[in-house]
Order: sequence, then C-alpha cells, then structure tokens
Amino acid sequence: MSLSRIEEAVQLITENIGKYVVNYREHIKALVLTAVARGHILIYGPPGAAKTFTAKLFSQLVGLKFSRIQFTPDILPSDILGAKVIDPKTGELRTVLGPIFANVVLADEINRANPKSLAALLEVMQERQVTIEGDTYRLPEPFIVIATLNPVEAHGVFPVPIAVLDRFMTSLAFNYVGFDDEVEMVQRDLRYDLEHLSLKPVIKPEDFNNLYEEVKKIKASADIVSYCVEIVRALRSRTEVSFGPSPRATLHLIRLARSMAAVEGRDYVIPDDVKKAAKYVLRHRVITEKSDLMTNLRKAEEIITDVLKSVKPPW
Repeated sequence: MSLSRIEEAVQLITENIGKYVVNYREHIKALVLTAVARGHILIYGPPGAAKTFTAKLFSQLVGLKFSRIQFTPDILPSDILGAKVIDPKTGELRTVLGPIFANVVLADEINRANPKSLAALLEVMQERQVTIEGDTYRLPEPFIVIATLNPVEAHGVFPVPIAVLDRFMTSLAFNYVGFDDEVEMVQRDLRYDLEHLSLKPVIKPEDFNNLYEEVKKIKASADIVSYCVEIVRALRSRTEVSFGPSPRATLHLIRLARSMAAVEGRDYVIPDDVKKAAKYVLRHRVITEKSDLMTNLRKAEEIITDVLKSVKPPW
C-alpha cells in the first residue's frame, strides 16, 4: 500500500464519520490516525457530545469486530476480561472470554469504574493479552481501546490512575457545539435517524491492518527524535507540573507524528508533524496540582503550547 493509499483511506474514513458527526473533523482525523498507529484513544467531554457515537461509527467503517463495555461503579475485572466457570452440564472448568476480546473496544464512561477494575486494563492495553487464573490469552489484532470520560463534576466517578491514562496514545476533547452546529445535528438526525444508524465498511479489515505496516516505514531522523525528547523533558521540568509525561509518551509522540507524515504523503517526519501530534499525545499526561481532571486537561494544553514555543525545532 502506497502513501497515497494511506491518505485516501484516512480521508475516506474521516469524511464518512463527518457526514453524521458535526464539527469535529480535526478530532475525528486524529482518532483515525491514532488507530492506524495502533494507539488507544481517550475521548473526554460532557454527555451527549457524540463521543460514543463517533467510536461506533469508526468500528463500522473499518469492518472490525466491535465490543462495548459500560463501566459502572460495581463492575468487576471478570466482567471485562472473562473468567473460568464450571459448566453445569459437564462439571468441567471452562474459560468464558469477556467483551475485551474484540478489535475495537469501546470503554464507555471509563471513570465510573472502581480502581480495581480499571487496573484490569493495564495488561490488555500494554501487552495486548489477558491473564485469567494463570492462563494467558492473546487479544485479536488490531486491538484498539476507545474510552470515553465523563466530566469529573458528574456524580459517581472515580479518579483515573496515571498508569491507565499513560496507556492512551491520544486524548480528544469533544465539547458542546455552537448554535448553528446544534441545529445541523438535529437536521442530520431527522435525515438519517442517527440512533439506529448502521454503516457498511468503506475499507477492508486487512487493508486497514496494512496501513500500520506502511506507517512503520516512515522515517524519523535523529534530530526529530531529539526534538521529541526535548519537548517531553521540558514538560517534566516545569514547576507547575507535578507529574510529567513518561518515556512512553515520547514513543507515542513519534508514532503519531509518523502517521501524520504518512497522511500528508511524506515518508519522513518534520517538526510540524510533531507539533500537531503533541497536544493529542501529551495533554492527558501532564498532571498539574489541580485536582479537577477536566481543569487539569485545559491547563495542560496551555503548558504544552508554551513549551512548543520555547523548544527550538531542528529546522
């Protein structure tokens, strides 16, 4: 698959989602590019902002197996991963695999889950495998988690551990749209019956898998790598940052920048690719002293913008 095919595929998926989701074209494109790079995506914002809807449309358009997990305060790790149970007919112990065994997993309202159940995501998101009572099961490829996050002002939410946040390659902000866009949203619902919308794939699953293999060929020079490291280290050194991005953030920054280069038809990364990727990759990893996560995310954007201005690009 050539670079032009990557550009065509990403544009096709983005445009088809954009037919039904109003106003979020840039974020939708970032979601698709993250998925191409085999990254997990965190979508945050108020209820009714099309977070879940966007994730479902993406899975339909790429033709991958989709699973939705509704996170609640009483959810158990076994409700996510699966468990070993006794078959009542045979009396034998058998393994029942949980809803995590899909290509695209929608973790809906992730911050409503208790910390014990959130910890169940650590292995699956990093190693892409599940361990059930000592037995390890590989997850299907590709495996992409798209999680939605409620505002922390809502009742019945838990803090999301930093270790879980760090597993997400990107975070996308879906907020309420303006007046004209909300009118357009209602018009589209009248036209398409969005609640019952079901789309046919616009790309074959095997072709979507090939996108990742092509993106891996995109070159990132030593100067670009150093530039990414300098940005991440500059964020860690800020006085208002109590917990900065991990080395995993640097890896994710380069991976998303490669996807962004590919969709622009280039086989090499330039500083502008890094700058575009930085906001999505870094803001949920910059923890300030603010206890409110949503306020923290907004503050993180300001800090990242300031750091990008202060760190000199290689060219």
